[in-house]
Amino acid sequence: MLRAVRERDAYANLVLPALLRELGLSGRDAALATELAYGACRSLGLLDAVIAEGAGRPIEEIDGPLLDVLRLGVYQLLRTRIGAHAAVDTSVALARSEFGAGKAGFVNAVLRRAAEKTPEQWVEALAPADPVGRLAFEYAHPVWIAQAFADALGARAGELREVLAADDSRPLVHLVARPGDITAEELALVTGGEEGRWSPYAVYLDGGDPGKLEPVREGMAAVQDEGSQLVALALTRAELDGPDTGRWLDLCAGPGGKAALLGAIAAIDGFRVDAVEPAAHRAELVRKAVRDLPVDVHVADGRASGLTPGYDRILVDAPCTGLGALRRRPEARWRRTPADVRELVVLQRELLSAAWELLRPGGVVVYSTCSPHLPETVSIVADAVRRLGAEQLDTRELLPGVTDVGDGPGAQLWPHRHGTDAMFSAALRKPR
Repeated sequence: MLRAVRERDAYANLVLPALLRELGLSGRDAALATELAYGACRSLGLLDAVIAEGAGRPIEEIDGPLLDVLRLGVYQLLRTRIGAHAAVDTSVALARSEFGAGKAGFVNAVLRRAAEKTPEQWVEALAPADPVGRLAFEYAHPVWIAQAFADALGARAGELREVLAADDSRPLVHLVARPGDITAEELALVTGGEEGRWSPYAVYLDGGDPGKLEPVREGMAAVQDEGSQLVALALTRAELDGPDTGRWLDLCAGPGGKAALLGAIAAIDGFRVDAVEPAAHRAELVRKAVRDLPVDVHVADGRASGLTPGYDRILVDAPCTGLGALRRRPEARWRRTPADVRELVVLQRELLSAAWELLRPGGVVVYSTCSPHLPETVSIVADAVRRLGAEQLDTRELLPGVTDVGDGPGAQLWPHRHGTDAMFSAALRKPR
């Protein structure tokens, strides 16, 4: 899996489940493989710094396949309870079988150097001196992402350690109970999970393969972060100026989780949802997610969808850096760069403007991102208020019972406070 991620820019969460099935791994073996694979991806910056120190050369000078073995070995030494002797021996044996005795000796030497210090001692020896850089190194994040989190926390930047620690740990699996089919209480009983804290449809699972659960197989439930559920619910709760005629739109629908929740809620009142997704393969995922629901899927660019204006409610869950969901995508933090933000901000602004044109006077747009990064969140909303004359609602009122989401009028969720992805949402109403 590490090789697929390194060589092909593959997504770990797509590659690993297929490999586990192919190799017939289950139970504790599957759990260990998952921990090693995801953990090595997540901890890359820390691991590479220790490997470079132990090898006495930059990691760019180490062959890629050998580097995969070293990353697995150092991860076991620094971030698991696996004994040092076992971690070194298995890594050396793997290198010997793959590359021969010479490379095995190199792996042995590097790992023995790595084992000479505790994780805390390595942080002390290699971390930058500045506070943000040190925390970023300790919790295996690029410095620019740690700084983005600190900026978004604002006056509460002292919580940065908690954010990074939550982002660096294994998250619970969140399920959504489809309204009208099953309640969260029933879903929790059937799955052995626990009802969610914030969304009336959320259930938490400690682990396992949710795809094997009967409610998921039957389409009565799906995997969806509770933060994403709250974003969709905020749209349905926002107060319109005038009646709700039942025309709702999800302008950035792929892969379909929010469209499915909106569709299930719309079905209760006899409403309909349009879902727009530009990529054909992702549009097919949306169709599968919304089967049997009053949702019409359109393969189109949200900036020029060709849809008829007059929508009551529009969700713009815009493409973003995904910094708020790094705990669920272990390799993503090392692929994103600050340069990605500039291009995405332009797209986010254009999508919000397009939604505004499709919205009826008195209707509401909810803009959301799975990122707390200020240029993608409050800056986009402030620009829309100034440029479009939008009336910004207090989004906190659309999340009843959810505490500590910021000073408003937008709402910011955090993994360390809410156990969700770091979702941002803001509700904008179009004046008559």
